Amino acid sequence: MTINEIQDEIIDEFSGLDDWMDKYQLLIDLGNEQAPLAEQYKTEANLIDGCQSRVWLVAELVNGSGEAGGEKRLHFQAESDALIVKGIVALLIRVLSDHTPQEILDADLYFIDQIGLKEHLSPTRSNGLLAMIKQMRAYAVAYQLKA
Repeated sequence: MTINEIQDEIIDEFSGLDDWMDKYQLLIDLGNEQAPLAEQYKTEANLIDGCQSRVWLVAELVNGSGEAGGEKRLHFQAESDALIVKGIVALLIRVLSDHTPQEILDADLYFIDQIGLKEHLSPTRSNGLLAMIKQMRAYAVAYQLKA
């Protein structure tokens, strides 16, 4: 699936919920469904600066799954010690993980506004969201330079 197809899928999932308490619960559920990050990756180096809660993010370059040219793709893993933040990072991983560095850099993450996420986050969580996106794009730049 393309990044935009995944974003549209997320928008559909959230559009069925009118109450923000239900949307927060969906975020918490998404975070809880995410596989835990191995302890070896929970290091200071993998912590995202700018997040109020602790968020660890790691990326690795993996071979594409048989698509045109088998381009290398970035695979993200993350974890947070805060339930809602864990859900937010799970959404970002769902959208950006397993795409090429260039696709990640070119992505317009419109789902954030479409589901109303930005307007329902505290300023500190909003800053954390931007810090997570910035770090994911920084990994994309770094791995693109390595290719």
